[in-house]
Amino acid sequence: MSMLPYEARDEFAFDYQMHDGSPLRVSHHFAGQTGMPVAIQTWVIEPGGFEGMHRHEAEGALQEFYQVIEGQARMRVGDHTYDLGPGDSVLADAGVDHDLRNIGDSELRVLTVWGPPGTADFSNFGSRQRAVQIRHEADR
Repeated sequence: MSMLPYEARDEFAFDYQMHDGSPLRVSHHFAGQTGMPVAIQTWVIEPGGFEGMHRHEAEGALQEFYQVIEGQARMRVGDHTYDLGPGDSVLADAGVDHDLRNIGDSELRVLTVWGPPGTADFSNFGSRQRAVQIRHEADR
């Protein structure tokens, strides 16, 4: 099956419940057929809704990236709790308990990217080197 390289917002969204959380609306972009070893999804969580506390470890180890697109969230990752708004990101390492909650009065829309832990070397692109430099300067 050949896929078009374009998806409209929520075009293929479906209701789904993860990790004993509340139901949420999921768009699994390109149905996992991007050719990259990650899942790229957008989740829409209603006010008061939550993903459900969980962790990914052992043979099912996954690392997860979350970025709030719209709304207000609270995310617990291990012993830390973060209040998030549009543009804020959180990285949940494999084996670490985490949960995402909608603490706002409107829908929470979150971009999630998840896959097996590992590294990728994109150093031939200058943007990665600049990002590392900025973080290094912030640590001073």
